[in-house]
Amino acid sequence: ESTSVYSGSVDGSLYLMKNQKEKLRMTMPMTLSFCYMALLWLREPITLSELLRFVVEGHIPYLNVFQHFPEKMKLCGLDLKIFSVESWPVYEEVFNKMHELAAFLDLPRFPEITESCFLHPDMLCMKYLMEANLPDELHNWTCRVVKKIGIGEVDFLTLVPGNKSTRKVKYDVLAAALIVVVLKLLFLLDDHYEWFLSEFAEERNKNDTEVCIFFSGAPYFEFKKWYEVVKHSLDVEQKKLDEERAKYLWRCEKPLFYSVKNKSKVVKRRQMVVNLQNQFGKLSGSVGRAEKPNPSSFQLSWSEENTDGSCFHGHSLKGILQEKCGLLTAMNPDYWLCTVKLCNEKLCGHLAHYKEVEFPQSYHFVLRLFSFLLRIQPSYIHEEVCMIEHKLFNKKLCKKLKYNSVLRK
Repeated sequence: ESTSVYSGSVDGSLYLMKNQKEKLRMTMPMTLSFCYMALLWLREPITLSELLRFVVEGHIPYLNVFQHFPEKMKLCGLDLKIFSVESWPVYEEVFNKMHELAAFLDLPRFPEITESCFLHPDMLCMKYLMEANLPDELHNWTCRVVKKIGIGEVDFLTLVPGNKSTRKVKYDVLAAALIVVVLKLLFLLDDHYEWFLSEFAEERNKNDTEVCIFFSGAPYFEFKKWYEVVKHSLDVEQKKLDEERAKYLWRCEKPLFYSVKNKSKVVKRRQMVVNLQNQFGKLSGSVGRAEKPNPSSFQLSWSEENTDGSCFHGHSLKGILQEKCGLLTAMNPDYWLCTVKLCNEKLCGHLAHYKEVEFPQSYHFVLRLFSFLLRIQPSYIHEEVCMIEHKLFNKKLCKKLKYNSVLRK
């Protein structure tokens, strides 16, 4: 017992050694990777972005997790370095470690992700369309894109550990990118065409209301009005998030000590800090922390019962669609690609690069919306958008590249 008090666990010292051959030690981020792998194996209705958000919101113990340990579990010595986390978990790190861990454990092919599974793009797109306050009719378009490029197939979605020939699928990021591509197909998002369509929809809605008082049809979707409503809610929620992160106390309530000798000093010092905080709290009249809300899959909620017209779920896409050969198509024949040629992911680390100044503001706003919902960088979604575009316009891109090479010759 005296040995464990001073040195901690048997392998505690190994965690301080930076050996490239032994990356798969059970660190705190690796623990999250293990949890996500289990959720994926069971095909539970929770994405990696939701798992990490629950960690940040405090629903899953992660930062200062040793506060929840029972008294019999003594945390001393070098073990403090293992459980002392001073940063939020990163999506890419947890995602990549999960794949490394699955290959290291030599796991078989994961259970198949079919159309009825929550992680299927068709299901996730429905969820994110609701949360982004977009019309329900857009779901038909996301399903068409999924079917067109084959990313809804079981072999594409199902994880096979150790298989380097298949691409690692980020289910939540893929669904968000699909919605962005569909918005580009219908509204172009070039800072011009979407506002033109919005003015047309606004005029039609105004005329329909004036002509028929009992007009019961679905109103035309106005991109401008949607932008104003969603931007206001997004700014409010982003401000709340920034304030919560700024006020977060990284120091734990339960004091830490590396040995029994300095335990009394640390406990006494911590008690003095708590007393001072309480006294200053009474003097400043600050209100105590509110109770944590229950974890929710939705961060932004929009009710169709609201009379202020802030919900766009039931709005129609009339005015931007036309029937051609018995099939609804976009009136806009144009489309701009985020990038003509993808990068080498193995050499560069990314399929594409994202700089806000190089793209329209409407496109950036949509990326910002989904990056907030997923709590990831906009560049991750942009990369998936580029991948989907190249699958969708593969034939046209091949012809263009061949034509350019002939011109050079």
